[in-house]
Amino acid sequence: MGILHRTIFYELARVFLLSLVGITGIIVLAAIVVEASQHGLGPAQILVAIPLLVPSMLPFIIPPTTLFASCVVYGRLAHDNEIIAIKAAGINVMHVIWPGLFLGLSMSLTTVGLYYHLIPYTHLVLRSNATSDAEEFLYSVLKKDKELRRRSDAKLTYDYEIYVDAVQGRQLKNAIFKRKDVKAGTYDIIAKAREAELKVDLENREVIMHMRQGHVLDAAGDKTRGYFDDQEWLVPLEKVNERPPSPRDMTWPQLLQKRIDLAEELEKNASTIAAMAVQLSLTEHPGRLPELIKYQRDLQRATQARLNGVNAELYMRPAMAFGCLFFVLVGCPVGIWFSRSDYLSAFITCFMPIVFVYYPIQLCCTNLAKDGRFAPALDLWAANAVLGVLAAFLFRRLLKN
Repeated sequence: MGILHRTIFYELARVFLLSLVGITGIIVLAAIVVEASQHGLGPAQILVAIPLLVPSMLPFIIPPTTLFASCVVYGRLAHDNEIIAIKAAGINVMHVIWPGLFLGLSMSLTTVGLYYHLIPYTHLVLRSNATSDAEEFLYSVLKKDKELRRRSDAKLTYDYEIYVDAVQGRQLKNAIFKRKDVKAGTYDIIAKAREAELKVDLENREVIMHMRQGHVLDAAGDKTRGYFDDQEWLVPLEKVNERPPSPRDMTWPQLLQKRIDLAEELEKNASTIAAMAVQLSLTEHPGRLPELIKYQRDLQRATQARLNGVNAELYMRPAMAFGCLFFVLVGCPVGIWFSRSDYLSAFITCFMPIVFVYYPIQLCCTNLAKDGRFAPALDLWAANAVLGVLAAFLFRRLLKN
C-alpha cells in the first residue's frame, strides 16, 4: 500500500470500528429489552446472554457497517475535491477504491472465520442455558404471565398447567396445579394451595411443584375432594441441550460430517425401499409390507429435508459473509456521487434498496434451498449476484462521468 491507500484505509477502519460498536450496542440493547420484557429475564440472565448474542448478530451488522463506512469516507473524499485532485494528477479513480475492497474482503473473511466455530458455539450455549437456568426462567414466566403450561408431545399422555396470583421471591401465592389426561380430555388432578414453590431436577428432567396447605378439587374444579398439608407434583422437563443440534448450532466440520452421514442414511434407506418393493412384487400376501414401505418413504423424506437444511446452512454462511464485499462495491460509487450531499443521505439512499432487495432475496432463497427446490450453491448467492450487477452498473457510470 502507498501513502494514499494507507490514508484511505485508516479512515475507513476508524469509521467502521466506531460505527460497528455503536450499531452493535443499539441492536443488542434493543434485543435484550425485547427478550427481558417478553420473558421477564433478570439482570444475571441478561449479563450472561449479552456476550452470547453478539457473535450471532455480527453477520447481519458487519455488512451494513462496511456500507456506511464506505459511503462516509468516499463521500468525504469527493466533497473535499480529493477525487478531482487525484484525477488531475493522472491517477485513475479506481485506484482509490482498493482500500474499500480490502476492507470488504477482510470483513468477509473475518465473518467466515466467526462462522467456523464461534457463532455456532455461542448459539448452542445460549440455547442450552435456557435449561441450565430453568428454575429462574420458570419463575420469571410465572411472575410475568401468572401462568405456565406444558403441552404434551408424542411421548407424553398428560398436559400440565400452573396458575398463580402473585410471585414473591421464591413463593407462589394461591397456586393452582392442573393435570389433564389427553386421551380422556378431562382433568384428573386439580390442586390449589395458599403457597407453593418450584424446584427443577435436571438429573431426572422434572419440575417439582411443592404445595403446602392446600386441597384437591374434582374434575370440574368446584368441589373439594381432600386436603393436604404438604404435597409434591411432578412435571416432565424437556432438556434443550439433549435435542439434536440444529444446523445453526454446528461448526463447519460438524456440518460437513453431518452431510456425509445423512447422505449415507439416504442411500441405505433407498436400498431398503428397493428391497421391500421387490419383495412386494413377488408375494401374493403383502401383509404389512405396503405400510412398512410407506413408513420408509416418510423417513426418507424427513432425512432429505434434514440434508437440505445442512446444505443450505453450508452455502448460506459464505454467501452472507461475502455480502460485506458486495456492500462496499455499491457504497463506494454511491458515496462519490453524493459528494455534495450529506453522508447520511448517501448511506440511506443505498441502504434502503439493499434492505428491501438484498435481505428479502436472501431469505427467500434460503427457504427455497431448505425445501430442496433449487441448488443451494447457486440459489444462496443470488442476492450477492444482484448486488454485483448493480455495482458493475454504478462503476461503469462513475468511470464515464
